[in-house]
Amino acid sequence: MHGRNQNPQFCPILRIDSKVRVGDMSRVFGGCRVLMVAAKAEAASPAAEKMQSGFLKPHPISPAMQKFVGASEISRNVAIKKIWEHIKLNQLQDTATKSEIHCDDKLKSIFDGRDKVRMLEISGLIASHFPKRK
Repeated sequence: MHGRNQNPQFCPILRIDSKVRVGDMSRVFGGCRVLMVAAKAEAASPAAEKMQSGFLKPHPISPAMQKFVGASEISRNVAIKKIWEHIKLNQLQDTATKSEIHCDDKLKSIFDGRDKVRMLEISGLIASHFPKRK
């Protein structure tokens, strides 16, 4: 008597929160493109709703941060991504101590005029640029 997992024809469907994983759809649908496209669209729709909640929700920001990112509202994670893009583009990360960032004039405007900041301080330093909502 063979167990269920020993049968070579058996293909289990992997589920996360009662949803089929997008990567396993080709196995589930046998490579049928029409079914895979429909399943991907269905799987992507709940994710679009989550994008506007919690930390991913855009918030109004201070004038200094507006000048830095070029927008009036932004989420915290996008602000940090923009800061890191600026750091990498201008090579402001210390080559010897990778956790230190040398601030140029643009970064000094959002980091309270500091010459150097440590990597883990960035999220704390930008908190003042996101005023609390009432």
